[in-house]
Amino acid sequence: MRHAPRRIVAVFLGAALTACAPESPTHPIGTAGDAGAPAHDDATRFIGVIGTRAQHAPPFLGVPETNFYCLRSFVDRQTGEIQTQLYVSDSYSGAERHWNAARDGAGHPLRFIEIGRNEITCDGGCSYLEEFAANITESELRAHPQGFALTFTASSGAEKRIVVSSAQISGQFAALDRSRNLAQPAAVSSEPAAPAKPHQ
Repeated sequence: MRHAPRRIVAVFLGAALTACAPESPTHPIGTAGDAGAPAHDDATRFIGVIGTRAQHAPPFLGVPETNFYCLRSFVDRQTGEIQTQLYVSDSYSGAERHWNAARDGAGHPLRFIEIGRNEITCDGGCSYLEEFAANITESELRAHPQGFALTFTASSGAEKRIVVSSAQISGQFAALDRSRNLAQPAAVSSEPAAPAKPHQ
């Protein structure tokens, strides 16, 4: 049991570092940047735009960076296309929940993305960390500037309602506007170059 706290911290630290700064829409890698700041690298195709974190439940066992959610977007540097997800990190004790579906406020299903499931420890009862997300279109975000709610469901029968605030949405769009400038290739002048002057 004395080794459990170290394992818990290690699992949570790894999850916090990979949670909200992906290099591609389906495989989050790298370290988290400042909330709302475009995280980019000239060698990668996607710019990750990470939104402000909010708690959906108290920090698990008092450990910071647990039980949070955030908007995260991916800007394709080649096409300018944007994909946005609502990312959730859920840590808990007891029976494994296995989150596997999402729906919007009107009950319409959303694309669910299972990112990772980890057993933290089973000393004196099991604890788990699950990371998952739901795809949200840009039109859906723009249609609900005042905020909206999504509901995630699990195979265990559990449900979790996540409320995305107007501040999170406006902050995401502000960061996306900045990231679009990073994604656009440098403008090429259409004016012909001036002829070189002959040497005198």
